[in-house]
Amino acid sequence: MLNKFAVIALALTIFSPSSFAETQRLQVPLADASQVATYLILPDAQSDTQHPLMILMPPGSGEAALAFDLQSWLGQEMAARGWAVAVPVSPNQKSFRGTNNAVILQLIDELQKDPRIKGGKVVLAGVSNGGISALEIASMAPERVIAVLGVPAVISDRTRLSALAGMPIYLRIGDQDEYMWMNRYAETRDALLAAGADIDADLMFMSPHMFAMDWENLDPFLATVKLANDL
Repeated sequence: MLNKFAVIALALTIFSPSSFAETQRLQVPLADASQVATYLILPDAQSDTQHPLMILMPPGSGEAALAFDLQSWLGQEMAARGWAVAVPVSPNQKSFRGTNNAVILQLIDELQKDPRIKGGKVVLAGVSNGGISALEIASMAPERVIAVLGVPAVISDRTRLSALAGMPIYLRIGDQDEYMWMNRYAETRDALLAAGADIDADLMFMSPHMFAMDWENLDPFLATVKLANDL
């Protein structure tokens, strides 16, 4: 257990066809003596099985309501697939971009002290601003990341994209995105390809900015990531 973590609430527990996933809302202490609230979802919190870690970053400002909503659907889906999922809450109501990138790297260090969570590289995933964050952090610290999911995401900075060479990246953008992100789909895909990333990219047919996951393609992507990294 995370002995040094103050558990403020047991948010919810659910049953899925494949596992029992428990969600806790934790206050995770960071190296600078600050804390970041985090929803931690474990496929089976009562077992000694170690699970690989996925950091799932919320859209928009990353505030608590957005993080809670994200953990309750996509977080639970990922936990049902065997991932330990952490959904952080922004400490300052700003997305995990720019200077907030460092919060995620510290969060990974702290969460991997839990014996139920595997050490080593992690999957970074995010929705909207969270997807942009995932790409930013992966390009800043590629040695910490095994794959990126941007659902959706666009590139924010080309200067570090070369760091993503060989990185498996799953990118989806709705073709009816109300924020017009579909107009940046080709630019983002081509920039990642030029950087040498191993990219699985597509436009989601008749889909807005927020959309249901394409599990038919996402599940094989995640299975390949697990196999390649012996997870």
